[in-house]
Amino acid sequence: MDIAVTNGITVAVETQFLPMHSNAREDRFIFAYFIQIENGSPYTVQLLGRHWYIHDGPGRIREVEGDGVIGQQPIIPPGEKFEYQSYCDLGAEIGKMRGYYIMKRLEDDTQFQVEIPEFKLIEPSLSN
Repeated sequence: MDIAVTNGITVAVETQFLPMHSNAREDRFIFAYFIQIENGSPYTVQLLGRHWYIHDGPGRIREVEGDGVIGQQPIIPPGEKFEYQSYCDLGAEIGKMRGYYIMKRLEDDTQFQVEIPEFKLIEPSLSN
């Protein structure tokens, strides 16, 4: 599990290769990622957006940004968690992702970035 903490907000990530959705002959490698966001701050926060840097094999970087996550802009009170899962498709059997969320404190509308830790996406046969 990869973890980062920013302003009391903890982001933890786990990944899983999805062989049933991947096809090595077509250079299509699908990875699921599971994210838990825990609000350890004294403020209620809302996740407004995300920005990803996706390293897809050697030398290829894609940037993806958008509103919320999985169609939601969740509100996370102090001491609460929000969990979701999504996926990433790569054109190589190895890659990595990192990024940040844009959050807002509801008490004063202050926006801030929360780090998403870098995590590796590796087709399991490469790690043997």
